[in-house]
Amino acid sequence: MKKFNNILIIALFIGILLPASAWTQNQNNFEISKNLDIYSTLFRELEKNYVDEISAGDLVKTGIDAMLKSLDPYTVYISEAEVEDFKFITTGQYGGIGALIQKQGDKIIVAEPYEGKPAQRFGLIAGDEIIDIDGQSVAGKTTSDVSTLLKGQPGTKVDVTLKRPGKEELITLELERDNVKIDNIPYYGMLGQDVAYIKLTSFTQNAGKEMKNAFLELKKTNELKGIILDLRGNGGGLLNEAVNITNIFIDKDKEVVRTKGKLPTKNHTYRTPNPAVDPEIPLVILVDNGSASASEIVAGAIQDHDRGVIIGQKTFGKGLVQNVIPLSYNAQAKITVAKYYIPSGRLIQEIDYSKRNNNGETGITPDSLATPYKTKNGRTVYDGHGITPDIVNDMDTLSNISYALLTKYLFFNFATKFVLENETLPPPKEFSISEEIFNSFLSFIENEGYHYSTKSEETLKKLKMIAEKEHYYADIEKEYDALVKKIEQNKKDDIIKHKEEIKKILRIELVSRYYYQKGKIISSLSDDSDIKKAIEIITEKDSYISILDGQKQESGSSN
Repeated sequence: MKKFNNILIIALFIGILLPASAWTQNQNNFEISKNLDIYSTLFRELEKNYVDEISAGDLVKTGIDAMLKSLDPYTVYISEAEVEDFKFITTGQYGGIGALIQKQGDKIIVAEPYEGKPAQRFGLIAGDEIIDIDGQSVAGKTTSDVSTLLKGQPGTKVDVTLKRPGKEELITLELERDNVKIDNIPYYGMLGQDVAYIKLTSFTQNAGKEMKNAFLELKKTNELKGIILDLRGNGGGLLNEAVNITNIFIDKDKEVVRTKGKLPTKNHTYRTPNPAVDPEIPLVILVDNGSASASEIVAGAIQDHDRGVIIGQKTFGKGLVQNVIPLSYNAQAKITVAKYYIPSGRLIQEIDYSKRNNNGETGITPDSLATPYKTKNGRTVYDGHGITPDIVNDMDTLSNISYALLTKYLFFNFATKFVLENETLPPPKEFSISEEIFNSFLSFIENEGYHYSTKSEETLKKLKMIAEKEHYYADIEKEYDALVKKIEQNKKDDIIKHKEEIKKILRIELVSRYYYQKGKIISSLSDDSDIKKAIEIITEKDSYISILDGQKQESGSSN
């Protein structure tokens, strides 16, 4: 008993000397050691006893991926083989031929060669079907598999065998891989005489410098009334580039974003390091639900400082910061280490991954529980749901007929045929779909067998099932059949009813074949409702000022 009391006294004494945090850390270390031991013991027993042969590497990666999946989608394991692909996210460059590919049924098709890159320089065109790569058939392979075969060290060569539309014999091209850099800014220019436009698609290295140079060039050669920065579909990238881009319009030493993590070393306030290039020019930023991360930092900082007007749709809502941490054997881990907060103090992360239900599913905090914050001028903004634009424009939605034609690749395949028959096309700003081209498209799709269901048809099918169960169907069968025939007739008229929408998609597809990504952007601007609203706000300076002063906040659709 005396011995037990001595042990108890020693234990209590140790407990008094150790701070609570150290005690907790010791407990955590014990749990880590225990569970790693269980894992390694299980792994050895599986390898020794499992009925079939197992791949140690595949099994471990599956376990790691499943473990990380329980945290958040941005914490990921990067094997040595995947490191080069990951570099593309931060640098925007990779070794390869520079082309987008897509799968149409069992075929691997070149969707878009990048202008000036090896694929385009050596003769690949959109619509080419890839048959084999360096003598290896692509049959049964995924686009990811084929992409891996096409990538490689700059300077190395790859033979690609193709089936080209309109040609009987196969074509083999020898391409030399190059260092392919995807531009942060695929296009910038003027909209009319006095409004500048810059399309920013990523935040890889030097995005801030490229943005500054583009803006200065436009400003030097034009009398600008304002500028539109298009961040739609921009999923983000490097945080420091978001700070540099914000600094173009917001003066020195202003807060852009704060990061807060578990470790004190992850807590940091990022401020604009230099005098602004132009702190006064009217600024509109376009966003949508594909604008995330660094895009939200820029849009959020501009909004919180009341420096510009945000137009579009609510952004994605990613307020988590990742660091890349090296692991053994040249592997890496991208780990969420902090959350970021924009100048008003709000966190814009939409989903709290630490809170899951019994099924492991995460939920979204309802709007009613969002916390209000204030911008510099006293405007009310909210946390937890991305950036809500000052002017909310309804997102353009495709009609059923256009969606069906897109998913069956009929716009794409018509464009492939069109290029074979037409060597040139007028510049993007001048080209439009004539009645002759539209009628040619109608003839092309006439026998292509595309099919789609409307919501009305789906509702009718449900009605029929319920009526049959309740034994009412016999009484309404004639009326039901009449409705089905009426909807079918209306569907036949859809292609004319949605003619302008179809012509727009067709125009952009054709322009992209002759003028590539830059041409596609230029062509899409002419009937873009967000662009129209942005120009209107810049032109009507009183509206611009009243929004930033908090006198006027708009929402709804504009066309």
